[in-house]
Amino acid sequence: MVAALELYLDVDATRRVRTLWRALEEEGVPTLASLLNDKHRPHVSLAAARTLPPSAVVSALSDMTVARPLTLHLDFVGQFVGRVLWLGVTPTAELLDHHRQVHERLAAAGVETWDLYRPGKWVPHCTVSMRVPNPVMAPAIRRCLEMLPLTATVTGASVTDHANDIAEPLP
Repeated sequence: MVAALELYLDVDATRRVRTLWRALEEEGVPTLASLLNDKHRPHVSLAAARTLPPSAVVSALSDMTVARPLTLHLDFVGQFVGRVLWLGVTPTAELLDHHRQVHERLAAAGVETWDLYRPGKWVPHCTVSMRVPNPVMAPAIRRCLEMLPLTATVTGASVTDHANDIAEPLP
């Protein structure tokens, strides 16, 4: 399974992403809305791994505000190998610096993360679907583009592992 350090979006941005998820579900595209019994909420992951021990992450990040009110600009749509569809967050110096600080603290505490989420490789994004069926990829991309651009403010953060019912809030 997957554990992540997630940044949560403000109420309006969350509502707009959930509306997108519902529209795509109605068109036959499985989204995070239906993955793991609706446990997911719109987010941008700063780190991910097979497991992230909540106590170790909380300890490593105890002296910083992980959920600082960063402004995120979701301006484009992307796709990862495996038919993963996402809304792209335009990288800003502030976001990249925050991401780097989080990873420096996690590394110093011995918390391992996946390489693709480390500074220099991370692609900031808000996942829409983990497995878009090939025949509906183009219409799904068009539907995503219809709701962009989207500006969001980070309002919360958590260490999560939805498969194991872990959601540990971070400051």
